[in-house]
Amino acid sequence: MQKIVILGSTGSIGKNALNIVRCFPDQFQVVGLAAQSNYALLERQVKAFRPSVASLADKSAAAILAKRLQGTGTEVLGGPEGVIETASLPAADRVISAIVGSAGLLPTLAAIYANKTVALANKETIVMAGELVMREAKSRNVAVLPVDSEHSALFQLLENRKSHEIKRVILTASGGPLLRLSEQKKKTISQKEALAHPTWKMGPKISIDSATLMNKGFEMIEARWFFDLPESQIDVVIHPQSIVHSFVEFVDRSLIAQMGFPDMRIPIAYAMFHPHRESLPFKLPDLTAFPSLTFEPPKPKSFPLLTIAREALQTGGTMPAVLNRANESAVAAFLEKRIGFLDIHKIIRKVLDAYSPSPINTVDDVLLADRWAGLKTERCIQTVSRK
Repeated sequence: MQKIVILGSTGSIGKNALNIVRCFPDQFQVVGLAAQSNYALLERQVKAFRPSVASLADKSAAAILAKRLQGTGTEVLGGPEGVIETASLPAADRVISAIVGSAGLLPTLAAIYANKTVALANKETIVMAGELVMREAKSRNVAVLPVDSEHSALFQLLENRKSHEIKRVILTASGGPLLRLSEQKKKTISQKEALAHPTWKMGPKISIDSATLMNKGFEMIEARWFFDLPESQIDVVIHPQSIVHSFVEFVDRSLIAQMGFPDMRIPIAYAMFHPHRESLPFKLPDLTAFPSLTFEPPKPKSFPLLTIAREALQTGGTMPAVLNRANESAVAAFLEKRIGFLDIHKIIRKVLDAYSPSPINTVDDVLLADRWAGLKTERCIQTVSRK
């Protein structure tokens, strides 16, 4: 039986991972759960799965949870340090890292330092510090398995392949809910409209990243570090049906695709069971329900953040960490109705243009860049908000 910790258990990925545990109770034991502040849902999860430890980054929420769980046998930890402790529990074999945003970096590193296999759904960890994370994992012989559908697809396509065989990899993007909208209409788009993803069910932050295509920019950066590929070998195409998750083009011009229905339980299960596959008891639509699969290039004018992300990848060092934090803050401001949708990419561009990147030697280099970007982005947001 595999003992697992789920970081971000109250989010979309975390809830789906627990659904897989429910389907395979003889193969998984949940020993730790962690979340940000949703003590009510975490309480229900603790009572259902009986982990030895539960943690909430919000200390006041953790105090409430501790009272509610008295007598259950589950230890409750509070604050970011409690989440880090949960990530490195001695009893755990595998850690599913699904905390949203930059908050996932230190817990993921803690799991790596504790020699846990990591199933990584937190894009921001690799975007901010991919060089550092993969270097630390390699030095400890720790496996870091991608959970995102696109990187799970590439992982499956590239496993046991030689680098000289690969010409390029192609990430697919649905294009999000605003794919066919004009720039004029995007000026007044509401939060509800931007969140209405046509194929995937995701949390609000990643849904907005899909609408701006920043998620694909992040995935280019992730692919660079997950698979040790140069930026020049990483491309993106728009594929609205979300059936093909990635392609690999080999030097002999063979083009191989990984396909699957848009259900995150599939790549999550692959990362949970790897190196094996299990038969999943999920009912999926018939392939004939999709009469056509279409592909088109992303338009730079419609998706400026894709270009900005590629530039950050080319620059390297701490620039992707600044990109990540600027995006995180700008998306939060949009969801809070402080700025408009098109302000997101304008603010991010201003922040990156004002920054001078440096090499990443330690995690402190990443955290310093993250703090600088947070302060700079907030100043830019306030300027836009006052107009």
